[in-house]
Formats: sequence, C-alpha cells, structure tokens
Amino acid sequence: MALVNKIEKKVKMNKDEVIKYQILTHCFLNDIQISMSDLSCLHVLSLAGRPLLNDFCKTISDAGIFKSAQSARNALSKSEKKGLIIKDDDNKKKILINPDMDLEIEGTILLDYKILGFES
Repeated sequence: MALVNKIEKKVKMNKDEVIKYQILTHCFLNDIQISMSDLSCLHVLSLAGRPLLNDFCKTISDAGIFKSAQSARNALSKSEKKGLIIKDDDNKKKILINPDMDLEIEGTILLDYKILGFES
C-alpha cells in the first residue's frame, strides 16, 4: 500500500484574490508565463465582461497597470497569443477572458483542487 503525504490548507481570501489565484493556477498548470501586470490586467478584464478593446486599454493605462494604452494593447495581444483572452466572434473590437479558463467570478467561491505529486 502506497504512503501519501497529505497537506490540507484552508485559506480565506477576498473575491479579487480568488480570481487572481484561478488565473495563476490556470497559467501554472498550462505552463504559461505572465507578469504581475498581466495578472492585474486579466483580473480587471474578467470583471469587465466584454469591453471594447480601445476603451479597456485606456481604462488599464488610467489605472496605472500599464503606462500607456499602447503598452496595454501589446500585453493583451500577447495574452491572446497565449490563449488567455479571445476577441468576440461578432465584433472583433470586443475582448473577453477565454471561457476555457473556466473562471468563477460571481458569488461565494470555493476552490477545491486535488493535486497528486508522485515519484516514479
């Protein structure tokens, strides 16, 4: 019978931290590198729904996440290439978090990950 060392942690976080944790976990499990600015940008986008690209870039630069709307646009372009965001099918000017990330952003959120690390 195999012996398994089990670690169980319970942590309370606010909703913003839980959303960022989900994004970080998705990126970690899919070997996607993102910066803290990218994380903040994706967090704001997850809450924004389907904003117009130009409006969102201005919002992100006004919030101080990126220095200019152009640097925000460049970061969003990289995130799109990494599969983290997509452009709306009907209107290519709108962006949204990729639904494949399966982020939960509403209500009380309980994350229950079970991860097994084994030696061969």
